[in-house]
Amino acid sequence: MPPGLQQPLARLRAAHQARARSGTFDTEIPGVRVFWTDASAARTPMIYEPGIVIIAGGHKTVYLGRTRFGYDPNHYLIVSVPLPLECETHASPSDPLLGLFVAIDWTLLHELVALVCGGLAPQRPQAAGLPRGLAPVALDAEMIATTGRLLHALGSPLESQVLGRALVRELHYRALLGPHGPALCALTQHQDADARIARALARIHRDYASALSVESLAAEAHMGASTFHRAFKQVTGETPLRYLKRIRLDRARALIAAQGVRASVAATRVGYQSASQFSREFKRHFRVSPAEVRHATASVAGPVPDDSRP
Repeated sequence: MPPGLQQPLARLRAAHQARARSGTFDTEIPGVRVFWTDASAARTPMIYEPGIVIIAGGHKTVYLGRTRFGYDPNHYLIVSVPLPLECETHASPSDPLLGLFVAIDWTLLHELVALVCGGLAPQRPQAAGLPRGLAPVALDAEMIATTGRLLHALGSPLESQVLGRALVRELHYRALLGPHGPALCALTQHQDADARIARALARIHRDYASALSVESLAAEAHMGASTFHRAFKQVTGETPLRYLKRIRLDRARALIAAQGVRASVAATRVGYQSASQFSREFKRHFRVSPAEVRHATASVAGPVPDDSRP
C-alpha cells in the first residue's frame, strides 16, 4: 500500500462518517469525490465516467466482455471516455475500500496538452484486451506525492479553495506523463479518430432516447460506417449499438431506482419501442427484473408513486 495515502483518506472518511456507512461524496474541490465502503459487492454493471481513480485500500475487479483486470492501491485507473463496465468490489471492515475520483477537466487537459504532448511519442499503447479509453497504470512516486497533497488539502475548506485547482492540474499533468498520456492527448486533437469517437459518445449520452443509427453517428464524425465501427470498438471495447443499449439500460435503472417508475414508462423514456423487449434485456443485463428494482426501492423509500400516466 502506498505510504501517505491511506491515513489521509481514512481521516477524510472519518470526518464524514456520520453521513453514511458507504458511498461516494463530493468534496470542496469541484470534480473531486471520495468514496468508501467496508463491504464487498458482487459484479455489477455500471457506467464509469471519464476520470482518474486512485484507491488506498481494498481493491476492484473490472470486467469488459471476456477481459478482466484489477486495480488496487498499487495502480490507479484512467478512464478517458464514458465506459459501460462491470465492477466487483473487494472490501471488509478490516480492509475497507477507500478511494478518490478526479473527473477529467477538459479545459485543464487542453491547456496541458499544448505544453506537454509535443514531447510525447505519437503511439497510443493499448493493453491486451483493453480499449484505448481505459488503462490501469502503476502508481509511481510522483503520482503518490501529488495525491497526498490533494488529500491533505481536502482536509481544509480554505486549502481546498486556495490550492484545489492547482493540485487537480498537477494530477492531470502526472497522468499525461504516464503511459496513457498519448491516449489522453489524442482526445484533444479534433481530427484524431479518438477525438471523433469521444464526440460521438457525447452525442449518445445526450440523445440516447433518440433513434440513433451507426450511419448517422458515423456521418457526424465524418467517417465511413465501417471505419467508425472499428474505431468505436478500439476506444470503448463495445460496438456502437451495444454501447447505446447499455447506456439506455443504465439510465432506465436510474429512473426506476430514483423515481420508482414502471418498466413501461422507463422503457419509453430511454428510447425503447417495446416494453417486453426492454424487460428482457434489462433482466439479462442486470440479473434482476425492473419490477425487482422498483420493489427494492419502494421497500427503502416507502410507497412508489402512481406513474400509470407518462
